Amino acid sequence: MKILVIGATGGTGRCVVEHALRAGHEVTAFARTPQKLTMQHERLRVAKGDVLQADSVSRAMQGQQAVICALGPAAGTAPGTIISEGSRNIIQAMKQERVRRLVFESGIMVGEGRGLSAINRFLLAIFRNLNRALYEDKVRAEKLIRESGIDWVIVRPPKLKHMPARGNYRVGEALSVNLPAGLAHADVADFMVKSVASDARLHQLVEIGY
Repeated sequence: MKILVIGATGGTGRCVVEHALRAGHEVTAFARTPQKLTMQHERLRVAKGDVLQADSVSRAMQGQQAVICALGPAAGTAPGTIISEGSRNIIQAMKQERVRRLVFESGIMVGEGRGLSAINRFLLAIFRNLNRALYEDKVRAEKLIRESGIDWVIVRPPKLKHMPARGNYRVGEALSVNLPAGLAHADVADFMVKSVASDARLHQLVEIGY
């Protein structure tokens, strides 16, 4: 499958590129600063572009069969509207190029935390309040995706960490997640790559964690 990876230089995005190549896919890594992605592979192409510029997203979308989006504000920068505005451009380009499948990384903070314990719901509320702008941006992005008419899977991990993959992650709706444990970027990437070629979680808001 030909996959466009948005946010390819971020923590999850890099892992998505690695997992997708390992799974045999052809990958186009979309990045504003391509030199940050140093890996090389015969099935990897790097496309320079800005997700906030609709024309550059459309160019990168040409010839693709699916999109995996791990978009977020760059480390050390304040959240704004990059996720929701970027999602709008991605959806527009997908429709234009007739690309049907989008696997999107959101966050468990967007959900209600119905499966969480009382203490974890309390921690979730605190995190949401401390990161209100990021929360609101992801809420807007999810709404755009759910109403887009494309085939989507929205993945909601807890706080992501740079640590080795554990492989024993769980997925589901209203999941009981250990929030303090966080989740390895590599584990959410593994699930996202598997979801791009599977209909098992189509049109679902999926929570993931340990």
